[in-house]
Amino acid sequence: MKTSRLFILCCMLMLVCPGNVFCENPSKSPDILNGNSGLTVAQVLDHVEKRYDVSGFSARFDQESTLKALQIIDTAEGNVFFKRPSKMRWVYEKPYRQQIISDGETLWIYRPDENQVTLGQSPSFFGDGKGASFLADIKLIREKFIAELDHRGSDTYYRLKLQPKEKIPDVSEIYLSVTKDTFDVVRVVTCNSYGDKTLIKFSGIEFKQDLDDSQFVFEVPEGTDILTFDQ
Repeated sequence: MKTSRLFILCCMLMLVCPGNVFCENPSKSPDILNGNSGLTVAQVLDHVEKRYDVSGFSARFDQESTLKALQIIDTAEGNVFFKRPSKMRWVYEKPYRQQIISDGETLWIYRPDENQVTLGQSPSFFGDGKGASFLADIKLIREKFIAELDHRGSDTYYRLKLQPKEKIPDVSEIYLSVTKDTFDVVRVVTCNSYGDKTLIKFSGIEFKQDLDDSQFVFEVPEGTDILTFDQ
């Protein structure tokens, strides 16, 4: 049985920040300074890469996804786990239970209350840094995106604007909020050309060296309905 890309868009437009969120181009220079920090975008990315130079990390997340054409705004929350180079596990607790799991090759979306799992190819949905997958390998930011500092940062965080070097479906730009004291990525906003956006706020970030690979593989429970994405 197959399901559509609209379903995957609703499930995985991942990426929450309080206050205003913009999807526009406010700055021109890639080395514009943010406030009085004196750091260029390259220097900020150096610190971020050093901070995330670990095997993996976990965090609490709050998510808000907006599908403009359908006038739909969804919110969700849960826990997430990342492991280099391309493994992720999103465990949704609200508004309903759901898990999105990727070992870098296979994608599973498990909805226990519906006794249903949907299978797909992970690179089709998370390749090239889509769906916040760059957090599983932070160096993808330099590799896949043109980064510049956004002047709408604050005294506590830098705001980076990322534009894909090559066209990525469903992604026109991404905004990152990076704390100035620890260089943690605490907010991610993803926008597309249709005016849709997904916002995610991370809290309780814990960097780990011991995340087991088994956390990023899903064993389908006996009797579960298995669907496939229409790719």
